[in-house]
Amino acid sequence: MRRAFALGGRTAEADPRGALHLLEERMLVIADLHLEKGSSYARRGVFLPPYDTHATLDRLDRLVADYAPRVVVALGDSFHDGGGGGRLLDADRERLAALQRGRQWIWIAGNHDPDPPEGVGGDVMDELALDGIAFRHIPTVSHSGGIEIAGHLHPVAKVAGRGGVVRRRCFALNESRCVLPAFGAYAGGLNVRDAAFSPLFPEGLTAHVLGRRLFAIAAPLLLPD
Repeated sequence: MRRAFALGGRTAEADPRGALHLLEERMLVIADLHLEKGSSYARRGVFLPPYDTHATLDRLDRLVADYAPRVVVALGDSFHDGGGGGRLLDADRERLAALQRGRQWIWIAGNHDPDPPEGVGGDVMDELALDGIAFRHIPTVSHSGGIEIAGHLHPVAKVAGRGGVVRRRCFALNESRCVLPAFGAYAGGLNVRDAAFSPLFPEGLTAHVLGRRLFAIAAPLLLPD
């Protein structure tokens, strides 16, 4: 079940599959796909099941079908390394092309993929500014005014419940900033209690934890690793 919330006066929806939907803009935002992470590790002699790109695109396909967005923004580290676009299987390349058809598709440059990926369509930007919203890969402490939507940190929340302690991907947000969870099948996560989040959310944050539905957990209830 989606969770709607106000983000700088706009209505946004956090989807429990790890995407953000901006209603007025008909924009779907995802972060840190890390496509071809498995093949990147294999080149270094670390062999993982080579199905991460297929699994990630499966989930993305369902999201695009559900929302029919006018614009899709991928907030950087869409590919695990600079050669990831060139290693895509033909079938996965065709799936990406089908997902892009009929809409604008924006790749934001990340630290893993700072250069335009090879032969994957879409528009590549360092950042996107749109009506007071800054879309970027790495959230900035110095950002002031407007709204910032970013990725990079792969936020996860650790919480205690009646069934025990769970650690899951989450959205980290306040009224003016949203850091999206990593979308990629092989992407890891950083606990939102880590010091990296403190300067971004000096007055605390709410973690919207992914599950069959989203669970909004206030900062005092979040556990460190």
